[in-house]
Amino acid sequence: MNKAFVREPDHTADYCPRCGSQGEQVTAEVLMLYLDDEQRRILAEPANFCPSPQCAVAYFDGFERSVLATALSRPVYPKDPQAPVCACFGLTRQDVEQDVDEGVVTRTRAAVEKAKSPVARCAQMAANGRPCVAYVQKYYMECRNKRKGDDA
Repeated sequence: MNKAFVREPDHTADYCPRCGSQGEQVTAEVLMLYLDDEQRRILAEPANFCPSPQCAVAYFDGFERSVLATALSRPVYPKDPQAPVCACFGLTRQDVEQDVDEGVVTRTRAAVEKAKSPVARCAQMAANGRPCVAYVQKYYMECRNKRKGDDA
């Protein structure tokens, strides 16, 4: 085919076409967990995950095609606050909030340690294809800082 008629991905291919957030490239293995065959055919490789909690887009490609978070096979964090923060071990926001309320890090630390262990499959199970440690730590710090602000 003549290259004049082949559309190349935009130079902004790794930015969400809806919100402009920088996407996180995901593997076909991750897409298989969350998308059905028809949805996977919509996206060209490489596909990206939009990390913005406020954006309706879950996955997108360099041609500005996307799949909404509501179309995924199950809820994912951070798109759905009720979804586990750690898709691999099931740590929830409520678990993290409970740790902060109790002044401990028991559940949070256990999940982080498991996520760093050889048995972890977070990178395959997480919607963004990355270990959950950063999300877990970020949410813990947000809760802790909010609690400090509430106590002041």
